[in-house]
Amino acid sequence: MKILGNIIWFIFGGFFAALIWIILGVLLCISVIGIPIGLQFFKFAQLVIWPFGNDVIINFDKHPILNILWIIFLGWETALGYIIIGALFCVTIIGIPFGLQWFKLSKLALIPFGATIRST
Repeated sequence: MKILGNIIWFIFGGFFAALIWIILGVLLCISVIGIPIGLQFFKFAQLVIWPFGNDVIINFDKHPILNILWIIFLGWETALGYIIIGALFCVTIIGIPFGLQWFKLSKLALIPFGATIRST
């Protein structure tokens, strides 16, 4: 199921979403100030290209100030968007596995600094 889910995800938007996250990450890494945020965008790209079979481990205590700033300025909006998309996918039985992946992305979107992506 994991391989089939990743293939379907990749074909129907995972590739383009990862490409957007990578482009934004590269643009942010051009400036010295944007490097920490750009590196987090690369985490998003890694998870959004193959979400099935990966899990997000949150470690808020590793960078608490950066996580608080992220939540205030960018995180809660992104996480809320991913939660809404996940809820829309969970309306149908076929969409539930994909909705759960969107919820996983929302966890990373809320607290990315110190978070790691682990293969299950």
